[in-house]
Amino acid sequence: MPTFQPKASDIERAWLVVDASDVVLGRLATEVSTLLRGKHKPIWAPHVDCGDNVIVVNAAKVAVTGSKREDKKYWRHSGYPGGIRNRSLDEMLDKHPDRVIRMAVRGMLPKSRLGRKMLGKLHVYAGGEHPHHAQKPQPHELAAAQRARG
Repeated sequence: MPTFQPKASDIERAWLVVDASDVVLGRLATEVSTLLRGKHKPIWAPHVDCGDNVIVVNAAKVAVTGSKREDKKYWRHSGYPGGIRNRSLDEMLDKHPDRVIRMAVRGMLPKSRLGRKMLGKLHVYAGGEHPHHAQKPQPHELAAAQRARG
């Protein structure tokens, strides 16, 4: 029997809403990256983008463990000598909470054109509202959130 190769016509993309309130950042990022890749589907193949569109709301309320709020640093460089800058996780959550989740998920996706395409299906919002109501997104309960709440 030949190996099944998913075609573009086989892929059905759903829209999922994930609530990041009180969910640990790393656990949220692993589950969101799994949804973006499509590894939760039986037709998954590593060379095909068969994942779903994911909307993450309440990004500003994400939880972190330990002293990461002060100790974890995000580095960037302007390209000029002495142009290195850093911000703590606490500062990033205050100013750009959507970027924190986007960078955590980006690190868990393939480093290729395929990974960049998958990252384009991620939509992160700091508050509880999103503009994607026309797509009729379904709420998705995270396994990490179920353990923390239940």
